[in-house]
Amino acid sequence: MPIPGSTLLLTLLLAIGLVFFLRAASKDRTTVVEVHSPRPPLEVLQGLTQWLLDRGWSAESSDPDRRWLSFRGQVRASRPLAVLLSVLAGIGAGCLGLVLRQLQPALGWWSLGLAALGPLAGLVYWRRATRNENLEVRLISEDSAPVSSLKLRAHRDELIAMEAELGPRLGLASDGALLRSPM
Repeated sequence: MPIPGSTLLLTLLLAIGLVFFLRAASKDRTTVVEVHSPRPPLEVLQGLTQWLLDRGWSAESSDPDRRWLSFRGQVRASRPLAVLLSVLAGIGAGCLGLVLRQLQPALGWWSLGLAALGPLAGLVYWRRATRNENLEVRLISEDSAPVSSLKLRAHRDELIAMEAELGPRLGLASDGALLRSPM
């Protein structure tokens, strides 16, 4: 019986991998990055604010003394990923049911009912990945400076999108670590 036992072990390892994937998919990836632009601060802040508003972010608060702006946005889970996770979890749970059926024939075909737990993985992902996010902007350079320096605190994916889309238009540039990073 070593083959069903090893198959059970591999199936359980796949289940553990699914749990870690669900945790990673909904992990907080807030990052702080400093960006620079050769354009004046007012022009950069207006362009950045308009870009955020166009993407569905809303201005939440500001503190002119600290030279700080805060925006709030709703991050939605990916529907195709939720469906894929549900299907994969259903198949994996069905495989676990087949292995259990081989190890314990007395269970009958009831062990295949584990496949019905598949949509639970998509639901867990959906609930954990849908959340409110904050984006904070702090102006480092002086208002009258000919160049701009900003410190941004936001979700890593939003910062990457900002650098990719606004970089050419506003001359925004960081050290490039966000785009080089494997994660």
